Amino acid sequence: MLTMHICGWREEKLISVRRALMTARINVKVSRVPELQDPLTILAPMLRVRPEIQDFCRFGGAWRAVHQQEQQGWVAFHIVTKGACSIERTGQPGVMLEAGDVLLLPHGDAHVVYGGGPNPEFRDVVVTYRDYIRVKETQGAPVETELICGRLHLETTSENLLLRTLPHVIVLRLGGMSSFSSLVTMIREELTLDRGGAAAITRDLASGLFMMLLRHHLETEPPANGLLALLSARETGRAVTAMLNEPAKNWALDELASVAMVSRATLVRAFRRLSGIPPLAFLTEVRLGIARNRIAQTSDGLGQIAVDAGYQSEAALSRALQRRFAMRPGAMRKLAEDEGGPD
Repeated sequence: MLTMHICGWREEKLISVRRALMTARINVKVSRVPELQDPLTILAPMLRVRPEIQDFCRFGGAWRAVHQQEQQGWVAFHIVTKGACSIERTGQPGVMLEAGDVLLLPHGDAHVVYGGGPNPEFRDVVVTYRDYIRVKETQGAPVETELICGRLHLETTSENLLLRTLPHVIVLRLGGMSSFSSLVTMIREELTLDRGGAAAITRDLASGLFMMLLRHHLETEPPANGLLALLSARETGRAVTAMLNEPAKNWALDELASVAMVSRATLVRAFRRLSGIPPLAFLTEVRLGIARNRIAQTSDGLGQIAVDAGYQSEAALSRALQRRFAMRPGAMRKLAEDEGGPD
């Protein structure tokens, strides 16, 4: 009887050891930290670029075009496909552009685009439409300068953390870069030929172009702070990736420090240095960015949006949006609808 009892005890012990080992394996698998990756590879699925090509300009002689301040989150752009021009922001010196140049205004600043001699008499501009795109042409002069003008919106969960680190003006000289030149040529041809679907095709081409432009700028001038700096830094990259991948999770500072493989104090210091805010405040920015974009770009119910963004209820989300953006969800959705979205 004693032998049977001992054998039974051993079997129970072996079973418990096996269960413990299985649990350990499962825990190791679940807690595996994300590998550091290229920041744009991480952001690409979330960083959807929504461009709007507004104007195809064909100017000659002396001309002038005024552009107003864009709405928050919109980047103004000009692509010079022929000739040359100048662009001025209020109180700032002009920037000369030539064929093959692209100018981005990441903060959507008001500006004036012009060509011709000093103090000229500006020619009248005639406006026609091709598939919802304005064609602007000066009267009584051969075409010397061509521009593709518009704006784009970075539909990212943390657009403010990205855009606010970019300078007010980015000029990219792309004349000798064949990959960029090919895309620009295709966009220009679509606008010139005026075939069916030109607006949709040029929008998709521009989306790819501007992701490439953003990559080119960030490779040549890496940001010292902001979202991409957080993703690139050894102390913060894994924690940021984890939060972007699971924004609704109830992250604790200890858990984020464990994922980042640094101490709590090191993680907080690194976040403050690179973004100006601590980790959990960054998480709040991500969640509210998700919610705001979903409200503006979809017809999803506010209750589901709240859950997906990590909030307990629609009311809790509404209060958080009011504190951050001084606007309730209903007003956000109405504003988006008035501006042409969601579909």
